[in-house]
Amino acid sequence: MTRTQLTYLSIALLTLVVAATARVGNSQLGIMDDGAAKPRAFVLYTAEPQTVPAARRSVLEVRFHIVPGFHVNSHTPNSQLLIPTTLTLQPSAGVKPGAMEYPAGKPYSFSFDPGDKLDVYADDFTVKLPITATAGDHAMDATLKYQACDNASCYPPRTLPVKIVFTAKLH
Repeated sequence: MTRTQLTYLSIALLTLVVAATARVGNSQLGIMDDGAAKPRAFVLYTAEPQTVPAARRSVLEVRFHIVPGFHVNSHTPNSQLLIPTTLTLQPSAGVKPGAMEYPAGKPYSFSFDPGDKLDVYADDFTVKLPITATAGDHAMDATLKYQACDNASCYPPRTLPVKIVFTAKLH
C-alpha cells in the first residue's frame, strides 16, 4: 500500500470511529437520532371555550393531543424513575379550583423489555378540573409538564403553556 492509500484509509477509519462513538454516546443519553425530524412539541393543546354555571361546583375538561408515534408517562407512572404528567394552575381571580382528576393510563411496554409495563397516555387524554367561579369570563394560566417517549427512547421533560378559558353564567 502506498503512503497516500494509508492516509486515506486512516482518515476513513477515523471517521467511522468518530461517527460510531457519537451514535453510542447519544444512545446512552437517550438521544436517538435516526434521521427523522422530531416534533417541536410532543403534546398539543388548543383552548376550547367552555360555559359553566356561576357560583356552583362545575367541571372543566382540559383536552390534550399527543403527536402520533409518541406517548407520555401518565400522572401515575409505574416507576419512581419516570416523570409523571402534571398540570399546574396559576391562581386566578374569581376561580376556586378543586383537585384535578387525571385519566387512567394505558399499559405499554418496549419491545426490548415486554415484561415491564409502563402506564402511559397515547393519542388524546383529558384532565378534569373541578372549579367554582364567579360570574363572567375567565382565563386561567397553567403549565403541563410531561416526558414523551417513542418506541425506542424517552426525551427530556418538556413544559407546555396552557390557557384555560371559560365563562361562568348565572342561571
